[in-house]
Amino acid sequence: MQATQTMPSGETYDQTVNTFSTLQDQLVDMAEGFVRAVPGLVIALFILLLTWIMAKFAVRIADRLTAGTEIRPSLKQLIDTIVRLAIWIVGLMIALIVIMPGMTPASLLAGLGIGAVAIGFAFQDIFENFLAGVLIMVREKMRIGDVIECEGITGKVEHITLRETHVRKLSGELSVVPNSILFKNPVEIFTDKEQRRHEVVVGVSYDTQLDHAADIIRRAVEGLDDVLASKGVDIFAQEFNSSSVDFLVRWWAGSTPRDGWESKDKVVRAIKAALDDAGIEIPFPYVTHTFKEAVPVSQSGDTGSKTP
Repeated sequence: MQATQTMPSGETYDQTVNTFSTLQDQLVDMAEGFVRAVPGLVIALFILLLTWIMAKFAVRIADRLTAGTEIRPSLKQLIDTIVRLAIWIVGLMIALIVIMPGMTPASLLAGLGIGAVAIGFAFQDIFENFLAGVLIMVREKMRIGDVIECEGITGKVEHITLRETHVRKLSGELSVVPNSILFKNPVEIFTDKEQRRHEVVVGVSYDTQLDHAADIIRRAVEGLDDVLASKGVDIFAQEFNSSSVDFLVRWWAGSTPRDGWESKDKVVRAIKAALDDAGIEIPFPYVTHTFKEAVPVSQSGDTGSKTP
C-alpha cells in the first residue's frame, strides 16, 4: 500500500495566519497600553508613599495633642486609627483617579456607599460592637479598674477594645463581653465613687424598748473605723416580723465588694456584741402549735400501752 499525505488547504492556512496576526495586534495594544499607563502608575505609587508619610506624621501630631489630656489609652488608640484611616482613604481615592482618569470622586463615593451597605449587612454584629465600643470609650463612665455588674456578670473591667470588654469576675474567671451588651443594657458601676452605702437587717425581741435598742445599735456602728460616721448611720424600724421587730441599719464605707464585705462583717459583729452586753435578745423564730382538741401527755416514765 502507498501512504498518502494531506496538505492543508489554502483557506485553513489563511485562518491560521489571521489568528496569529490578531493575537500579535492584541499583544502590541496591551504593551502600548501598559507603556501609556506607566507614568500614571508611577505617580500613583508616589501618592501612596506620600500618603504613608502623611499618615505617620498625622498620628504623631495626634499623640502630642492628646498627651497632656486625661483621655484613656483606648480612646487615644481610636483617635490614631481614625486619623490614619481618613488619610489613607483620601490617598487611595487620589491614586485611583490618577490611574483611571475617567473615574470621578462622585463615582468613587457611590461605589464606596454600595460596598459599605453590602459589608454592613454581612458584618452587622461586628459593626454594632465596633460602634458600641467607640461610644463606650467616648463617655466618661466605666473606666479601667471599675467593678461593674451587667446581665449577671460581676467583676472588674481590665481592658476595653473596639469590639469587646474584658471583665475579670470576682472569682477569678475572665469574661469577654461584646460591647453591644454593655451599651444596650443597664450597667451598675459599684466603684463610680470611693464610698457607697451598705445595709443589714437586725431583729430584736418584741419586749425590747425600741428607742433604747436603736441607740445601742447606732453607737456600735459609729464606733467602727471602716464606717464613715460623718455621712451618718441610719437606723429604721422596718417591719413586724414573725418573731422580732426588724431594724434596717445603713452606713457608708468603701465602694469595692471587698470593702463592703469587710465592713458588713465588722458591723454585724459589733451589733451582736453590743446587744448581748445590753441584754437585748436577737430572737430566733418561735413556733406555736394550736390543736382543736386536747392532746394527752404521757407521764414521766410512761412507756405507753403494753401488747400481750
